[in-house]
Amino acid sequence: MGYENPLHLAEEAAALNLLADGRVALSVSRGSPEPAEKGWEAFGYATGEDDPKGAGMAREKFQRFMAAVDGYGMAVAAEDQYPRLYRPGTPLPIFPHDPQLRKSIWWGAGSHNTAIQAAKDGVNLMSSTLVSEATGQSLADLQFDQIQNYRAAWKEAGHDWTPRVSVSRSIFPILTDRDRELFGLQGQGGDQIGIIDDTRTTFGRTYAGTPDELIDQLKQDRAVMDADTLMLTVPNQMGVELNASILRNFAEHVAPALGWEPNTQGRVTGYEF
Repeated sequence: MGYENPLHLAEEAAALNLLADGRVALSVSRGSPEPAEKGWEAFGYATGEDDPKGAGMAREKFQRFMAAVDGYGMAVAAEDQYPRLYRPGTPLPIFPHDPQLRKSIWWGAGSHNTAIQAAKDGVNLMSSTLVSEATGQSLADLQFDQIQNYRAAWKEAGHDWTPRVSVSRSIFPILTDRDRELFGLQGQGGDQIGIIDDTRTTFGRTYAGTPDELIDQLKQDRAVMDADTLMLTVPNQMGVELNASILRNFAEHVAPALGWEPNTQGRVTGYEF
């Protein structure tokens, strides 16, 4: 969010969601650590000395973005207008306005606290292949707890719709000799702990194996089984053909055993809880 104009983003997101018949899934977040030193300043945004990483600015922008999404006035009608469209002083929202857009917005949460905040804010939860905590638990268990905290906070907030929850995994089904050559060794490691942005962080393992092996392993991943949505991270630098093959192999040989069905109904909701 640090690089975005929140009102422009709300305008573009609403237009796209209307054109796409509600199929947009828009994930936003504070942003990951980057090589640029305060890169948002190059986009015309500044932070004070008390916000060196831009987290406070990103939070303020997200709140303004959500207010625009919900149709609140972002400016007021001028006294002198030509042509005269509004009573002077009338609050003016961002157009177009899509009342369903909020249900298409996800917050990328890196910790339990930000997951709880996402629930309070009334947006879907996206949890990546890492969590900015290191307690000795596996990533799967950390994310399972994160999801439980999110859903409890959602209930407490009293929102009137059911959100979606996603986790991301690196998964490579091995069906051919080429698959084994490219990915076979990647499935031999486990979760790791490292430092990102001065924070101890748990990084998830890579899954690589035959479809039957992957099915058994993923069924033991508590977060994968508790989330209603599983997103695959793919090596996009290796080209469209290879990545399409990874996705196709997972969809055809692994996902059905985990309960997945092709979506032909349009917009979906998360699991009831």
